[in-house]
Amino acid sequence: MRCLVTGGTGFVGSNIALALQEQGHEVLITGNESEQPVPQFIGKCLYPGFLGIDFDAIGKIDVLFHQAAINGTRVSDEKEIMRANYYASKRLFEYVLENGCKKIIYATSTAVYGNNPAPYKENDRLNPQTPYAESKVLLEEYATALANSNQDVTLVGLRYCNIYGPRENHKGTRATMIYQFAQQMLKGNPKLFKYGEQKRDYIYVKDVVQANLLAAASDSSCIVNCGSGKATSFNKLVSMLNALLGIARTPEFIDNPFVESYQDYTECDMTMARERIRFVPAYSIEEGLMDYFKSGFLV
Repeated sequence: MRCLVTGGTGFVGSNIALALQEQGHEVLITGNESEQPVPQFIGKCLYPGFLGIDFDAIGKIDVLFHQAAINGTRVSDEKEIMRANYYASKRLFEYVLENGCKKIIYATSTAVYGNNPAPYKENDRLNPQTPYAESKVLLEEYATALANSNQDVTLVGLRYCNIYGPRENHKGTRATMIYQFAQQMLKGNPKLFKYGEQKRDYIYVKDVVQANLLAAASDSSCIVNCGSGKATSFNKLVSMLNALLGIARTPEFIDNPFVESYQDYTECDMTMARERIRFVPAYSIEEGLMDYFKSGFLV
């Protein structure tokens, strides 16, 4: 199978590319040298990244795993976000379909639910609160229309929740709070928004890779949640990291400057993902943290 992974030097994209490579597939990636090196990857990398992609170098592919995006939820430049996340994605989808690709797996986000009450279900009313979330809603609408007009093509959108794991360390403030807390706790007490009871549905990156592979094996177009199905509070994370790292840090609580658009509680209903693409997360938060720690990427 010949695959293209956009965002292949990014967090999720690099993990997908390496998994595909391990399975023996021919893998192309788009990459950006400002992200991270992926020395284990031996396929072709198309620089300088998704927005500067050389379409002629792609050729025919069997599956597109589209991960590239401006994914900073606090980025306010709506025009630039739409250019990257929506219009450039449309152009890529059209190109690969015109050249014989029949499967497109693309990253969307639970940010499309906004401040809806959790647990999120795929048929909930969407409530995007940021330009990033709005770009994902538009991409979903386009992909759905594309699937409806091309019955021989499968398009699966995965609404990612909070993904953590190896190869997120280059993301800085866009890395999960799991990684950020660990880095803070190695030096001192972690800083939490008052009073640490905000909850997040954290999904381990190895589970996300598996969701992508299962989506690629599906013959049914759909949009499904991609989370663990269980939320964990920030206070609980600090407690778990203390035990894992062998330290005893105490949270320092600070005001939340993003209170008006902040999601206090995210959690996915994973029923439809199980029914449509047979995806069931394998890692609990405890198992994911332990595997992350053993990987050497957490500290």
